[in-house]
Amino acid sequence: MELCAGGELFDRIIQRGHYTERKAAELTRTIVGVVEACHSLSVMHRDLKPENFLFVNQHEDSLLKTIDFGLSVFFKPGDIFNDVVGSPYYVAPEVLRKHYGPEADVWSAGLSFTFF
Repeated sequence: MELCAGGELFDRIIQRGHYTERKAAELTRTIVGVVEACHSLSVMHRDLKPENFLFVNQHEDSLLKTIDFGLSVFFKPGDIFNDVVGSPYYVAPEVLRKHYGPEADVWSAGLSFTFF
């Protein structure tokens, strides 16, 4: 396992209070890239949230890593899932309705952006 000594994205957001538009765009680009990479490998994370993104180190320009794939699943196009999983604040409405696909990750990622 890789040591990520920079802490959680959530904690850094709280510490900073806010990000500049440029820095928020960089972080958003990284998170969207993670969703795209996972989905291109047919993996749905199902628990995306700022607490599941860690910085490699304390530097301002540190790389951001995604963690906690414990709820992730492989999917095929058209698969419909009915497990209610994820963190309550970030879960998509479709998950609560027990009828969702990988789009639920996009919802969760989008909610993560609201903190920037």
